[in-house]
Amino acid sequence: MGAEPSTRSTLHSSKVDTRDAAYGRAESPSGVLSEPFERWISALETRHLAELTTPEISRALRALSSAYVERRQRISRGEALSGAGKRAAFALFYGPLHYMIVRHIALELTRTTATGASLIIDLGCGTGAASAAWASVLRNPPAILAVDRHPWALEEAARTFRAFGLKARTRLADITTFALPDARAAMLAAFALNELPDPGRDALLARLLGRAERGDQLLIVEPLARRVAPWWDKWAGVVLKSGGRDDEWRFRAALPPIVARLDRAAGLRHDELTARSLSLNL
Repeated sequence: MGAEPSTRSTLHSSKVDTRDAAYGRAESPSGVLSEPFERWISALETRHLAELTTPEISRALRALSSAYVERRQRISRGEALSGAGKRAAFALFYGPLHYMIVRHIALELTRTTATGASLIIDLGCGTGAASAAWASVLRNPPAILAVDRHPWALEEAARTFRAFGLKARTRLADITTFALPDARAAMLAAFALNELPDPGRDALLARLLGRAERGDQLLIVEPLARRVAPWWDKWAGVVLKSGGRDDEWRFRAALPPIVARLDRAAGLRHDELTARSLSLNL
């Protein structure tokens, strides 16, 4: 997909600008169109628009977007998923975006469509979109263990995994204290660490790096804007010293129709998708 590293000084730190990736019709590593993605989007639209109108979800999306950008302390108290409108907006809008972003990153970073991991551990899984995306680039995806502290998120994640035909189980738990299974794992934390208090996040980093040192894979994905991740440089320094990567991503992608409609209605502009990632052993 034509990753273009920048001229940043450290070998494994780069900015990547990839253009014109299709959404659901992007080819999988096997060259097969992503029909499960389109079925998933269709099911999301049918279910969440059964009781709410597009304008209602758009208003909730504006409130949700504001919370993510301006009032992140409310997210840590669970207010992002308070109410049917915000939950529908999260599932219908952010879920597909997270899938597209993580799949793009995994395609760029994963050296092979095979993995030695017996488990993908999705920490702060939300709707399960990110781990489903990572699994989608693997020839024989391992089982998924999805961990979140919100019951609704786990229910939504279970639906996501069924839509993609993935073997998975969910666990209601705080990811800062969750006991990681001993199995060889690919550990994923996508758009989740910003919601944690600093002490819990730092403790989790130490545990994740310990697992990476023994050979486990690690992928962390967060928004590109530094103001929502002031801790990033500290973490990036540690990951780079451990032989990992710190990447920034920008790419254009055709949004699914429902996502594009909500994007316009809520006054958002996702002409390109962006993110930053930290990775080890990919």
